[in-house]
Amino acid sequence: SLISSFDRRTKNPFWVAEHITPASLAAREGDRKSSVFLEDPSVPEKFRGKLKDYFRSGYDRGHQVPAADAKWSQAAMDDTFYLTNMCPQVGEGFNRDYWAHFEDFCRRLTTRYPSVRVVTGPLYLPKRDADGKWRVSYEVIGNPPNIAVPTHFYKVIFAEDGKVGGQVAIGAFVLPNARIPNDKPLAEFEVPVEAVERASGLEFATKLPVQRRKRLCVDTACALVIKEYAQRQQAFVKEGERKQVSAPGSPRI
Repeated sequence: SLISSFDRRTKNPFWVAEHITPASLAAREGDRKSSVFLEDPSVPEKFRGKLKDYFRSGYDRGHQVPAADAKWSQAAMDDTFYLTNMCPQVGEGFNRDYWAHFEDFCRRLTTRYPSVRVVTGPLYLPKRDADGKWRVSYEVIGNPPNIAVPTHFYKVIFAEDGKVGGQVAIGAFVLPNARIPNDKPLAEFEVPVEAVERASGLEFATKLPVQRRKRLCVDTACALVIKEYAQRQQAFVKEGERKQVSAPGSPRI
């Protein structure tokens, strides 16, 4: 259901990629209630994020590829619950709210595009301090502290028209790991793909000819549909202490 690259230093993925289609989302073979969060045995034990590291951390185990995108089999669903697909995310106001609406936006793109590919990952962006200098600063959770808390998250979306050599609508977004009001327009988080490349050290669509590219938010409306995810997810999310995290200042990307 996903492919990824894992950062042993931060204990978070560099990136996680998925491919969703109308057919894959229509399947209902996987049930989230049958899945459990797991440490990933493919990562050496000393480099793994641990389940205990999230306990009472104040952060959710935030899926990068959402479980709702992998209902086509129980095995696919289970794959999304490895901690290598997780990052610490602010719960109320973000993971269970705005971010969940954003994930739903990606799924809804399949009503217009027959093939949608999404790359998601964390960022650690600099912020200007009072002395005017730019610094990268982030919290670390766990005991001992070893899992970095990203300052931001990105998604780069490739929405394909399904034709051989056809057009691809590309959208890049960077969101702060913080409470975001549900009425905040998604378009305000749109950035050039090059900005995500610069911040992440990754390259996207370098082999896709310019003449095949379109801007996603010009080709379709980049607008969220607000649903009550937070109430529904209370059955799945058991949090200890919860932090109230305010949105950070403007980052440099």
